[in-house]
Amino acid sequence: MTLLLRVLAAALSGLAQLAALEPYGLWPLAVLGPALLLAAVHGVRPRRAAWLGAVSGASLMVPLIHWQKVFGLDVWLVIAAAETVYFVPMAAGLALAARLPGWPLWTAALWVAQEFCRARFPLGGFPWGKLAFSQPDTPFAGYAALGSSALVTFMVALTGAALVAAARALWSARTGATARRLLLPLLAGLAAAVLVPLGGSLALRATALQEDHTATVALVQGNVPNVGEMDILGERMQVLRNHVEGVHELARLVRAGEVAQPDLVVLPENASDIDAYADPQAAALISAAADDIGVPLLFGITRYSPDGSQREIRSVVWHPGSGPGDYYTKRYLVPFGEYVPFRDVFATVVTRLQQIGSDAVPGTEPGALDLNGTTVAAVICFDVAFDLPVRESVAAGGQVIVVPTNNANYNFTGQSAQQLAITQLRAVEHGRPAVVASTSGISAVVDEHGRVRYRSPEAEAAVHVAEVPAMRGLTPATRLGALPETALTLLGLGAVAAALVRARRGRDGTRPAEQEAHHGTEAAPAG
Repeated sequence: MTLLLRVLAAALSGLAQLAALEPYGLWPLAVLGPALLLAAVHGVRPRRAAWLGAVSGASLMVPLIHWQKVFGLDVWLVIAAAETVYFVPMAAGLALAARLPGWPLWTAALWVAQEFCRARFPLGGFPWGKLAFSQPDTPFAGYAALGSSALVTFMVALTGAALVAAARALWSARTGATARRLLLPLLAGLAAAVLVPLGGSLALRATALQEDHTATVALVQGNVPNVGEMDILGERMQVLRNHVEGVHELARLVRAGEVAQPDLVVLPENASDIDAYADPQAAALISAAADDIGVPLLFGITRYSPDGSQREIRSVVWHPGSGPGDYYTKRYLVPFGEYVPFRDVFATVVTRLQQIGSDAVPGTEPGALDLNGTTVAAVICFDVAFDLPVRESVAAGGQVIVVPTNNANYNFTGQSAQQLAITQLRAVEHGRPAVVASTSGISAVVDEHGRVRYRSPEAEAAVHVAEVPAMRGLTPATRLGALPETALTLLGLGAVAAALVRARRGRDGTRPAEQEAHHGTEAAPAG
């Protein structure tokens, strides 16, 4: 393959992943992402493979997170560049692992290893754009119930690698290789491409949980002024009034018999950016809304420290008559959006970061909150992209996943659709329905199979009531936690180590015959 074709294949690898993700949602293209990158790096030295990985990563990340430009063009491109870096060592590892017997397994595991690191480093990680997040309601989604997002990524990448194995076998047939040597990789590749997705559908059925009871859940999307702008919370009282009016509208609909009386009401993150613990007017507005509907509200409130230098982003159970009770504090915060790391340095260099007047501090406890007989597993906005907070909230007793969120800065950019797809996969992973309440969209109701049952418009007020099953029991993914992801990561890294040892032995002349035979048929260095 010429260098130009390799670069083209690497770029198309990233674009295939992009097209598979929301807002495009062409999910079958996800398997082409790993397949095309494997084709691009096949037979090349790790150094060349590394920069081909950079081409693939940039082709995905730059357009995927273009919504970050709301914080500035520089912020968008710096974050995209940082995310691209992870594809560099992965691609080098793919070139090495592809020289080993059983390479489709090891290369798929390396894709998990890349996502493992990207979801943790730096500053807590940024897992956006995982292969798994392109599969929220597809045959692959069922693997999430067995091994979380990592197993979904592994199976998608494995399918792509199987297609490459089949293509290599067919190509070798043209060069006169014996039928015996071709038959096994060809059949194995084609079988995997068919059977792996089928296995996901079977896994979804095998991991189904039992319903404990039916809960009637309402969500309120109050909308905000200045949608899509950085200062949408500049009119904080208006945002609060929009959301309490949404609760009053819900109560009017209940009294008119147009919707069922809910058991609980979910409102978005930042529904009140005014500290209702300290502001009597804000507290009175929320209490009046809770009294009107007559059931607990899960209300997004910002809690400020006495000097205003720090804040907590909370979802608070606000009871009729008695006011605020238990709460969940957001655990994964958005760097440079909700807090400024190394503020003394960055806020001085990038002066607009001074607009973030107080730094949010993360919570540490899972969000299992009781609302009128149903325990919800609460995670707030960015939390849902990470395995840990959702898993711990479910394991602590959450029966329905709720995701209060504020995506008003990103309306009509695709970001809200990307986050909804992640939520859909979480529903499958933990075998529970999910309810998303957003300030200005997208709010949604997702069933335990990852299917969207209701989706609000963006930049409009909305109220919706749905009956959802409150589940009992835990899926294997919830029970196993990070074990599948860790095991697959180690498998991929172990394959790279084995390939390096094998290459060194070949250079030392200890296994020249084997090395020569292997490179002569499949992976001779080409650059």
